[in-house]
Amino acid sequence: MAIAQDSPLYSRVETVLASEINAGVLKVGDQLPTEDSLIVRFEVSRITVRRAIQNLVSRGLVEIHRGKGTFVAAPRITQELTDLTGFVEDMHAVGRKPMARVIDKEIVTADTTVAGQLGLTKGQRVVRIRRVRLADGVPISFDETYLPLEIGKKIITNNLKVEPIFSLLERKYDVPLIEAEYKLEAVAAEAEVAAALRVKQGSPIFRIERTSYTKGSRPVDYEKLYYRGDLVRFVTRLARKTSR
Repeated sequence: MAIAQDSPLYSRVETVLASEINAGVLKVGDQLPTEDSLIVRFEVSRITVRRAIQNLVSRGLVEIHRGKGTFVAAPRITQELTDLTGFVEDMHAVGRKPMARVIDKEIVTADTTVAGQLGLTKGQRVVRIRRVRLADGVPISFDETYLPLEIGKKIITNNLKVEPIFSLLERKYDVPLIEAEYKLEAVAAEAEVAAALRVKQGSPIFRIERTSYTKGSRPVDYEKLYYRGDLVRFVTRLARKTSR
């Protein structure tokens, strides 16, 4: 790659390493050469190498694991909050391979929150499904899904490792999803979620509450979704109301 000779030394080092990451010479999870190796390779100072590495960290291309070294980071997934879509659809849209690991699927009693979101009475039985969702084998989200008992009992008879709940509702059981309400906030990962996502307890994650509705504004699916804050970015486009 041609690099302008009047560019700062750290920029030249950064550009070469970024090019190697983008070209797949350095793959996700690979460890970068040591500082000493980079100093010899580029014939620059330690300060220059560290500046270049820090810039790569800021760009999300690498991450520093204290005491271990610097590693190529998994690229962030950009998810648009414009349409009601499921995880599988979202991953296909960005060229990633979605998978799921089912933790459990069982009948439980609805607490106040679950009952309120599904239009039920507290204590009524519902189906709860908990899964870890992965993209290219990397854990991205921990999903806790609640469904009314009748439809939920049908859903859990399917292979939820490969069959998305949204698709099952719409295509197999003729329950069209019309709209959903989202609530998104940043939280610290609690122990169970952190273990499922393979991050440290207390790591920043996105917590989404999503209630999906079918015809007649009837709630049919309530979810608590926990997304890794280091791998996912949410974007949307807003229109400004015109003054009358």
